Amino acid sequence: MSEFDPSTHPHRRLNPLTNEHVLVSPHRNKRPWLGQTEAPQVTSLPQYDSDCYLCPGNVRSGGQRNPVYDQTYTFVNDFAAVLPPPAPSAPLAPHPLLTTEPVHGACDVLIFHPRHDLTLARLAVEDIGRVIDQWIHIYRQRGSQDGIRYVQIFENKGAIMGCSNPHPHGQVWSLSEVPTLPATEIASLKRYSFSGSPASEAPRGPKGRPCLLCDYAHLEMHQQERIVVQNEYWVAVVPWWAIWPFEILLLPYKRHIPSIAHLSAEEKSALANILVKITTRYDNLFSCSFAYSMGIHQRPTPSSSSQDEDEQDDIAHLHFHFSPPLLRSATIRKFLVGFELMSEAQRDLTPEQAAGRLRDCSEVHYLDKE
Repeated sequence: MSEFDPSTHPHRRLNPLTNEHVLVSPHRNKRPWLGQTEAPQVTSLPQYDSDCYLCPGNVRSGGQRNPVYDQTYTFVNDFAAVLPPPAPSAPLAPHPLLTTEPVHGACDVLIFHPRHDLTLARLAVEDIGRVIDQWIHIYRQRGSQDGIRYVQIFENKGAIMGCSNPHPHGQVWSLSEVPTLPATEIASLKRYSFSGSPASEAPRGPKGRPCLLCDYAHLEMHQQERIVVQNEYWVAVVPWWAIWPFEILLLPYKRHIPSIAHLSAEEKSALANILVKITTRYDNLFSCSFAYSMGIHQRPTPSSSSQDEDEQDDIAHLHFHFSPPLLRSATIRKFLVGFELMSEAQRDLTPEQAAGRLRDCSEVHYLDKE
């Protein structure tokens, strides 16, 4: 019997944030592909598009006109997924298996920059700093409103990720309930905080207890196998349990940070810097405008109604998820189908292989090379 080699032999890995497994099948990356291919992502866009409902001065699809903004611009989504309170009462459930739970809140759109043709990878670090400031502003504003229990910040980039407009923008959905995935992560962080064995030199969470993500960041910094890029305050890794081919988990590693509202000026500046380096590497991997969904997971809201809830919420550790679909090229994507829908997630190349490929990409954007 041959010795186990994780770069060759199938195996499972556990995601301690969700308590779910991923099946890793490195040998399958060699299989031929005769399946669906995607249209290349458009990279030659105009600086201003008169038909774009997000460009400065244009009329949006809901009928409102944008101001002639020159930096970031935020507005309430014209087609929000959740609506402001008061929400109507739920009808009496006809059966315990058929319950209904009303949800209220707000959905905001944050335009990153007035130019139609830019992305995070093509923005100046100072411009991304303004985006971060707006994330913090909306997180504080919405998170302090009555009835809001969670503020989810995210960006969908690229048509194959369901983005309906290429103008650089993201969204913030604020809800009266904590959604499933962040609730699962927070529950895992709490369990680890009270039962985990901390890394000896890793930062500690509230009241000196261990933090799962502080320990994980410390481990990754020690092993150096899955790191894509790091700076003085942040480390970007393809996580041990990654599902998407070139998935990235971005973490602060020097101290336990519950939310973006807790960032120092230096940490915000370093965050802007590393976001450019991550997204530039993504674009350079296949020489295209690399599609992804990015989301921030953190403390549910900036403040709670009691000191006990504040301490519990501070167990959350700020982190960014990047989930990109491209697998082999700019036109071949990963699909979550079949076994993955019916059994558990599966990936072909290992996280270590993916990290190595991203790490080897240039930090100079391919469109800027002579």
